[in-house]
Amino acid sequence: MTRRLAEVAKKVGVSEATVSRVLNGKPGVSDATRAAVLTALDVLGYERPTQLRGERARLVGLVLPELGNPIFPALAEIVGGALAQRGFTPVLCTRTAGGLSEADYVEMLLEQQVSGVVFAGGHFAEADAPHEHYFRLLALGLPVVLVNAASDNLEFPRVSTDDAVAVEQAFGHLVSLGHEHLGLVLGPEDHIPSRRKLAALRLAAEAAGVDQISVEHAMFSLEGGQAVTNRLIRSGVTGIICASDPLALGAIRAVRRLGMSVPEDISVVGFDDSNFMNCTNPPLTTVRQPIEAIGRAAVTLLVNQIDGAVVTAEELLYEPELVVRGSTAPAKVRALV
Repeated sequence: MTRRLAEVAKKVGVSEATVSRVLNGKPGVSDATRAAVLTALDVLGYERPTQLRGERARLVGLVLPELGNPIFPALAEIVGGALAQRGFTPVLCTRTAGGLSEADYVEMLLEQQVSGVVFAGGHFAEADAPHEHYFRLLALGLPVVLVNAASDNLEFPRVSTDDAVAVEQAFGHLVSLGHEHLGLVLGPEDHIPSRRKLAALRLAAEAAGVDQISVEHAMFSLEGGQAVTNRLIRSGVTGIICASDPLALGAIRAVRRLGMSVPEDISVVGFDDSNFMNCTNPPLTTVRQPIEAIGRAAVTLLVNQIDGAVVTAEELLYEPELVVRGSTAPAKVRALV
């Protein structure tokens, strides 16, 4: 008990006597200090006293699919900082191969009495993935915000980049450079944002009178982008639009391994504008997601729910921005590989 008092006191920066008063429900402690002590208990892994277990901790789960794509660490930094400014402590949960699943993390977060959860790029964006843990959160009424497009049956507030606008920007850029046979590299077929991008490209191509469109689906990785780009190049595309920056880097690798060049032979456009895309060779033309605005909006929606405000299950769409760099150039006629 003495050790626990000392650790919590050090974590919060108060005296052990103050921690003792909080744990014993004694008066004379401000609400802010009391909340900080309870949060420190949760973070350090100590159980709350029985009389305090019914209260929500000032912890917020941030559930991400991976950290390999630089866009997710960037989002975690923005969301974590915004939560800290509001007096909450983020709990980062990342799925790994052979590790905890999203459902496992939800159970863990509920045991910790979290105040809410932010999901980014998770199973909610996959039509064929298990969604039972989301339905459980809906039934419990726990504040939740989703970052990215989601399945229609999940009635949570959502904050997303406008996938249709992103594709229109990339498509318009390549068409303006004279590209007539375009390739589109998307995520898995059940991935909702990828479905939106595909629908938008078909509409844009029809409106522009472009009828040579080749589509490939891949896992969101450099290797996935490389594998499907080989097929696109053999089909004769001169410009490729990718649904993420790692996919675009995989596409560039495929072009080079076939003895061709970007952008002289094939133009490539990414999506995200994650860190260091201006340092690649060539620097990547990509569609920038407004990650800071999206992250801060997600936190605002979550905290409003925690504070008891009514937040409707609607989607806020943020407009992306095309960033033109060195991976795109005017099309040239070439023979099929």
